[in-house]
Amino acid sequence: MQKAALEHVNFTVTDPKETATRLCTLFGWHIRWEGEAINKGYTVHVGSDTSYLAIYSRGTPAAPSNSYETRGGLNHIGIVVDDLEATEARIKAAGYETHSHAAYEPGRRFYFHDADDIEFEVISYD
Repeated sequence: MQKAALEHVNFTVTDPKETATRLCTLFGWHIRWEGEAINKGYTVHVGSDTSYLAIYSRGTPAAPSNSYETRGGLNHIGIVVDDLEATEARIKAAGYETHSHAAYEPGRRFYFHDADDIEFEVISYD
């Protein structure tokens, strides 16, 4: 059987350009593509050379519901980093609170919510 790899995840935000810029700053990513998208929306692809987040908007999205209780809800996005402490310092410097720090086999992690209340899990495998 051929192995599969995750290429991208597509989700809706208030301002794709602002979110992409923030993610580039926090995680050292780059913008791979941006332009007009479905339903007269706008999308920015931000990530690495092998995977990315497709960040979409068609105006102001509805207020988020509790994703953990919504079928098909986006619960969080996990990002693996080499230096957990340096990444957390950048996230805090950008004005976000981190929470739920934990060490577990095989690594360590924490979480934060962005301006659109999207939860990110930041992980380091030491």
